[in-house]
This record gives sequence, C-alpha cells and structure tokens, in this order.
Amino acid sequence: MKGLYFLKQKVREINESFDVEIIDLECDNDHFHMIFKAKPTLDIPRYINALKTISFRELQRNFPNIKKQLWKGILWSPSYFLATTGQVTLDVLKRYVENQGK
Repeated sequence: MKGLYFLKQKVREINESFDVEIIDLECDNDHFHMIFKAKPTLDIPRYINALKTISFRELQRNFPNIKKQLWKGILWSPSYFLATTGQVTLDVLKRYVENQGK
C-alpha cells in the first residue's frame, strides 16, 4: 500500500509539471486508471513517457526491492490506452475508476 500511495503522489507531481489536472486516479493490481483534463496542446506521447519513466525511477529509488517483484525488471508496458469521455458521463466514468482500487 505504501508503494501505491507513493505512485499516486508521483503521478500528481508529474501532472503538475505538464499542467494536467487529475480528476480521478486509482490503482489496480497491474495497472492504473486516471481521468485527467489537459489542454489540447498536450504532447500525449511525451507526457505518458514521462509518467512511466519518472515514476519507475522514483519507485526503484524509494523501494529497492521492487525489482524482485517485476517480470524481467519491467514495470510498465510499452503501450497505453487513452480514450475521450464523450460516450459516458463523467460521473459514470469516475465511479468506474474509483471501483478499480477495491
């Protein structure tokens, strides 16, 4: 649990530097869901790369035993899924994300 709290905090810090507003963020066993608001000029691949690179580096620095739990020393998949919220209400999406941590 300590690591999940740390990860959420790092994501929040990274988002501040990219001027991204987190609406909701929850972690599951092997992924996390985040609802965020950003300007249309956000360089999404650069942003996602920063999230993955910085969070992994900081997790390794603060939780050295994490490598023992990883498959081939890899935390993040090279891919990601991103969708806009036009098909459902924000409340429905927030409920879905909040249930990921349970």
